[in-house]
Amino acid sequence: MAASPSTARAINDRSALRLLQDEGPLTATQLKTLTGLSRPTVADLVERLQGSGLVHVVGESGAERRGPNAKLYGIVADRAHLAALDVRTRSVSVTVADLLGTTLAEASVPVGDDDGGTGEAVERAVALLERTVAQAGADRLHSVAVGAPGLIDPATGELRDSSGLPAWHRRLVSVLQERLPAHVLVENETNLAAVAELREGAARDRDDFVLLWLGQGVGAAVVLGGRLRRGASGGAGEIGFLPVPGTSGLPSATGCDGGFHELACSAAVASLATAHGLDPAGALTSGHGPFLDALAHRLAVGAAAVVSVLDPGCVVLAGETGHQGGAALAARVETALADLSPLPTEVRPTALGDAAVLRGALLGARDAAQEELFP
Repeated sequence: MAASPSTARAINDRSALRLLQDEGPLTATQLKTLTGLSRPTVADLVERLQGSGLVHVVGESGAERRGPNAKLYGIVADRAHLAALDVRTRSVSVTVADLLGTTLAEASVPVGDDDGGTGEAVERAVALLERTVAQAGADRLHSVAVGAPGLIDPATGELRDSSGLPAWHRRLVSVLQERLPAHVLVENETNLAAVAELREGAARDRDDFVLLWLGQGVGAAVVLGGRLRRGASGGAGEIGFLPVPGTSGLPSATGCDGGFHELACSAAVASLATAHGLDPAGALTSGHGPFLDALAHRLAVGAAAVVSVLDPGCVVLAGETGHQGGAALAARVETALADLSPLPTEVRPTALGDAAVLRGALLGARDAAQEELFP
C-alpha cells in the first residue's frame, strides 16, 4: 500500500535531515541527488524544515558557472543542547554539545562516597553538570545520557542494584531525572563504548564485533548485524564471570573472583607487570615483549570463549588496558587467539580510547533528541 502524502513528507524530511547531519551543509541540488527526489519535492521539504526551525541557510556554495551561488542548508545546531556523563566508580566526566554533536564544554571531577556520603557525592556530580552547562552557554538540556558500570534493566531502562558499585550511582540517575526538564537515559559504559566504536571508531567497517572492556572491571559488548545486543536480562557480555583456566577457582552469582575478571582486571594486569619486574604505571607502553605476550595469552583465553560462541570476526580491545596496550597488544592477542580458535578473528585496539564512553553517551543523547525533533 502506498504511503499517504503526510507519511511520505515525513519520510522525505527525515531522510534530508539525516543527510544534513551526516554530510554537513548541502545545497538543494545536492539534496536532490542524494535523496533521488524531484526538484519541487526538495524545494518543498527545505521550506518546511526552515519553517520548523530545524534548518537554515549557513552560506553559499562556489559556482562553476555564471549566475548566483547556490544556498547551503544546514541543521540549526543550537536547536537542542545535549549532555553526556561518564560515571566511573570514583569520578564523573561531563560533555555538553549541540545538536550536531559539537563539544561546547567539558569537565571532570573526582567523586566518591568518602566525600561525606551518598547525598554529597550526588550533589557534587550534579553541580559539575550544572557548571558545564552554564559554561557551554546552554539555556536548557534536551537530552542527557549517562554511561555507568553495572547492568541496565531492559524493561525499565534503570541501573540495577549491584554490590560492586557505589550507592550514589543509582541515586545520581534518579536525581537527574527529578531535577532536569530533559530526557535522561542510562546505559552500560561498555555498551556505549561499543556504539561509539561502531559509528565513529575502530569498528566502523564491521557489522559484527565484540568489544572487550579491560579496566578496573572487565566486560564485553556484543554487536551483531550492526545492532547492540543486550540479552534477555541486560547482562549480555558479563564476561568477568566467565569460568576460565588459570584462576583461583570458580566465580559465583555474587562475585566474579575466579572468573575472567581475575585474569584481566587492572589489578591483575598490575600484578603481572610487577612479576615481570616492571612498573605497572608504564608497563603497557614499555614494549616489554614477555609481559605483553603473557597478558595477551590471558586475554585470548577469555576472547576465545566469546569467539567460539558468537564468531564475530572482530574483537576490539578497549578500556584502560586496551587503550594503553594499543596495536602491540592487539596484535599479540590476535596471534594467541589464532592458536586457541579455528575461527578467523581480527583483533583491533580502540580508536577512541578514554573518550569512547562519553562519545557513545553523546551519540545516545543526540539520537534521543533527533527522534523527537526530526519529523
